[in-house]
Amino acid sequence: MMTLTRWNPVNDLLNLQREMNRLLTGFTPKRLDEDDLDSAVWSPVVDIVEDNDNYVLRFDLPGVEKKDVKMNFADNTLSISGERKSVEEKEDSTCHRIERVYGKFYRSFTFPTNVDAEKISASYKDGVLTVTVPKAEESKPKQIVIN
Repeated sequence: MMTLTRWNPVNDLLNLQREMNRLLTGFTPKRLDEDDLDSAVWSPVVDIVEDNDNYVLRFDLPGVEKKDVKMNFADNTLSISGERKSVEEKEDSTCHRIERVYGKFYRSFTFPTNVDAEKISASYKDGVLTVTVPKAEESKPKQIVIN
């Protein structure tokens, strides 16, 4: 059985970036999430919206099951990783084109202000992961009354 794999030129750039990072950071201790970054094949698209109270991140993850997604928050950085598993081909079928990307993914975001890590929440519906990151009280804008 022969499997077609779609060539993606961005993967070559990502591999070059990984190799350069490995070269430049070879003498420093590895962060916990770098294993996920090193094995990532693709990055999901995300919308980030900020209001006075929260940051809201919405990730497009079609075809990814909730159980295959991991989230981590440390040092004011939110990291999300997971995997989209490929669909098994039937022996009596022929695959003409594969355009969707399968495999592991990874994204991380560092927040510019302090956030309340204890109140971070996430929901997953219809292939969209929504993560709400509340701002800490001291980082919210304060209204000043002029006397």
